[in-house]
Amino acid sequence: MSPTTKTGIADSSLHRMLLGKRIKHFRTQAGLTLDALGDRVGVVGSQLSLIENGKREPRLSLLQSIASELGIDPAELLRQEAPDARSAMELELERVQHSPAYLQLKLPHVRTPKTLSDEALESLVGLHRELARRSLAAAATPEEARRANTEIRLKMRECGNYLPEIERIAEDLMRGLGHTTTSALTHRDVAVLAEKLGFTLIFVDDLPANTRSITDLENGRIYLPPASIPGGHGLRSLALQAMAHRVLSHEEPSSYAEFLEQRLQINYFAAACLMPETRTAEFLGAAKKERNLAIEDLRDAFGVTHEAAAHRFTNLATRHLDLNVHHYRLDSAGVITRGYENDGLPLPTDATGGIEGQVVCRKWAGRTAFDRTNRTSEFYQYTDTPNGTYWSTVQIGDITQGAFSIACGVPFDDSKWFRGRDTSARTHSTCPDPACCQTPSEGLLERWQGKAWPSARMHAHVLSPLPTGSFPGVDDTEMYEFLSAHAPTEGA
Repeated sequence: MSPTTKTGIADSSLHRMLLGKRIKHFRTQAGLTLDALGDRVGVVGSQLSLIENGKREPRLSLLQSIASELGIDPAELLRQEAPDARSAMELELERVQHSPAYLQLKLPHVRTPKTLSDEALESLVGLHRELARRSLAAAATPEEARRANTEIRLKMRECGNYLPEIERIAEDLMRGLGHTTTSALTHRDVAVLAEKLGFTLIFVDDLPANTRSITDLENGRIYLPPASIPGGHGLRSLALQAMAHRVLSHEEPSSYAEFLEQRLQINYFAAACLMPETRTAEFLGAAKKERNLAIEDLRDAFGVTHEAAAHRFTNLATRHLDLNVHHYRLDSAGVITRGYENDGLPLPTDATGGIEGQVVCRKWAGRTAFDRTNRTSEFYQYTDTPNGTYWSTVQIGDITQGAFSIACGVPFDDSKWFRGRDTSARTHSTCPDPACCQTPSEGLLERWQGKAWPSARMHAHVLSPLPTGSFPGVDDTEMYEFLSAHAPTEGA
């Protein structure tokens, strides 16, 4: 096993150790002792022993002399692979003992002399492999996922939810397609882009349950479901997200945090293609001049979902409109499934700073919008909070899992730029004060306290770790079986 790291840069001590083992391997094959080889190359045997044990690195001239006496090419000594199974295990044990995780334990360094049996060495290496596997599995727990999500959200808040490098890449690609007008990106446009990147889009009805798309890198195929969100918005976005991994030069994620970071980037890329920065900023700028900003207009102009338009608005509002904003999605129980703010809206957080899974105040617009009889039109509301007054626009949606709301808004002083600013709907929230909306009235307490016992619904994600695999949540076996079933036959 090579001691080379994922980036291809070998640790110097491991490099010396590997080189020494290869020298020893070929010396033994040649039937030479340390002293015998030392006499031939002009060094004492003890110096060669230090080199073979990885304690010293030979000069290039000495390395060439050693290779010459052993009858091999010098490049053979420098190959980055262990010469035999025993050496591979010794190198692997050395590598894990150099890792930050092991060094933090402050345990003694285990050497691998000849007296250490192969069985003992194999057992030590096996234990380290299992510890590494469990460490990676632990990184995919909901708790760790929330921490990683929080770090990403805070980082995006610092940059105003704007990623200039991805904006530039998407803009260049759309310009290359000739897509330069304020109009919806068509399915044909997406297919042409895929061809330019070396892919063919293939629609199938048997994608594995935990996948939205699968890319066959060997055969240049992107497999997508046959139908998605009504109107086809979802299919364009899914295809663009799949292409984004190649466009953004992603490698297989090494942690759950990296997986989440990549997911954010591919979603951002898809939105930047569907709503390119220059034209979207011009559209929003013109609407602001008219004091007529509206998420529904942005949605309709570019033919995307309301949620995509709201989220895209947050990408560009601070950078191009000089507006700080908030955006969140709730389920019908008021639970946050995703959110962002750089305007000070006091989103509820857990002990780790995460907002996902937290319940917002009953008086916030994202929840009061559910109380309306007519949920088809946008709803506007001012909400007084401990951090100030905020204006929000809300749209209700419905999926098989239930209703949800998409809220987007700004502080009171910036509501003047938006359609719906003249709403008379206004609430007063003092959350997180329990007296605001979490404590029942005296009458209800007196009538029912101690006289009711509900059977609470346990959300499945509360106790379950996220599925693990090369890509979190995806069953590797199922994915590879799918690819084998759909891959083109040789000669086809």
